[in-house]
Amino acid sequence: MRTSFLASLGILALALSGLATPVIAADSEPDSGRVWIGTWATAAQPAIPESVQTYHNQTLRLVVHVSAGGNKVRIKLSNIYGDKPLVIGAAHIARRSSAADIDPASDRTLKFQSLASITIPAGAMVVSNPVELDVPALSDLAISLFLPESTEAKTVHSLAKQTSYLSPETGDATAAAKFPVGKPIRTWPFLTGVDVEAAPGSFSIVALGSSLTDGDGTTTDTNGRWPDVLAARLQKDSGRRVEIGVLNEGIIGNRLLHDSPKAAGNPFGDALGESGLARFDRDVLTQSGVKYVVLGLGINDILFPAFPFTPSGETVTADQIIAGYRELIARAHKKGIRIIGTTNPAFENSDFEGFVTSFFTPEREATRQKVNSWILSSGEFDSAVDLDKVLRDPSRPTQLLPAYDSGDHLHPNNAGCTVEGNAFPLTLFTEH
Repeated sequence: MRTSFLASLGILALALSGLATPVIAADSEPDSGRVWIGTWATAAQPAIPESVQTYHNQTLRLVVHVSAGGNKVRIKLSNIYGDKPLVIGAAHIARRSSAADIDPASDRTLKFQSLASITIPAGAMVVSNPVELDVPALSDLAISLFLPESTEAKTVHSLAKQTSYLSPETGDATAAAKFPVGKPIRTWPFLTGVDVEAAPGSFSIVALGSSLTDGDGTTTDTNGRWPDVLAARLQKDSGRRVEIGVLNEGIIGNRLLHDSPKAAGNPFGDALGESGLARFDRDVLTQSGVKYVVLGLGINDILFPAFPFTPSGETVTADQIIAGYRELIARAHKKGIRIIGTTNPAFENSDFEGFVTSFFTPEREATRQKVNSWILSSGEFDSAVDLDKVLRDPSRPTQLLPAYDSGDHLHPNNAGCTVEGNAFPLTLFTEH
């Protein structure tokens, strides 16, 4: 019944589309008895149409904050939304010292299938060969990519909440200890993952969500997203016996059931991403060492009918959202992955300047309440965490607590993300 129900929504084919992404794999089997786990990741998404950046004879120095540590590392690059081959002339990885600069002793050349450069076909991704590098937990890495040809960044992560850097058009600066900054950027073009080799039994946790997971509302360069808070707690846990990576696969505006809206006038184009059902395989099931997924999708399914560029047929019911959850629960369990549900936060008084004066209606609030009640009471998720409860104002439970409100009455600030990250009992990730 669930399969036919999802097919009637026109989303079953999308749910399977992530299986087709070609992966150019490196010869990177871990040492005997050890495992690869993700220590950092971000979700690939199409660039916003009016914000596509073109690079030529330039170097990107992309800064990422890892979760788990290790002594061997590899990266993942994606060209899945590109319409032409992506030429990477050179790539390096190093520990960041400050701003755009690196510790030169830590600089390592990255290779792909033992080559120092690679051409990634349109629609494909690549995994680098591993290199020996001491990567401390909760540290910053700098991944440098030289783009010798004119290159449109059509595969990107738009809301990095992290400052990275672009060189002038002066050639390969991948090995520069003092990076020649042409300008700062706050996106992650092409880079989608960093893995470390870890002890047996180590694993990763994937946070699949929307802007609430992506960190919208937090302060740039503070690593204040709730998955960052959870990662720091896990590293400080005295009972931890293995390495645990936390991977943030949030996308602004992302929905569970439908892709980025296709109606005329949508200024975001496809940039709000494929639906959670469509990207689940790529962004969750294929991550290195994944053992748990924390699901944070549903609120945009409820809110987006308020946008003028959302097709009328994409208004959803609580039962449809629950059917989508059940589909992801089944797909996670089929792969032996435990799935944790999280409740959708309060949104009264939220708006979107220039498009929506108010998202809130009694009907949408009733949908949210029904969905949240099912998450907490159905027992179909392996466990559930009530993020709505820790964020809402007890005196007005349809609103965020003012101390946790970033200002738009929907996205929590750093303090709000801290209480979210603290709401997860660490035993959820150690008792099974």
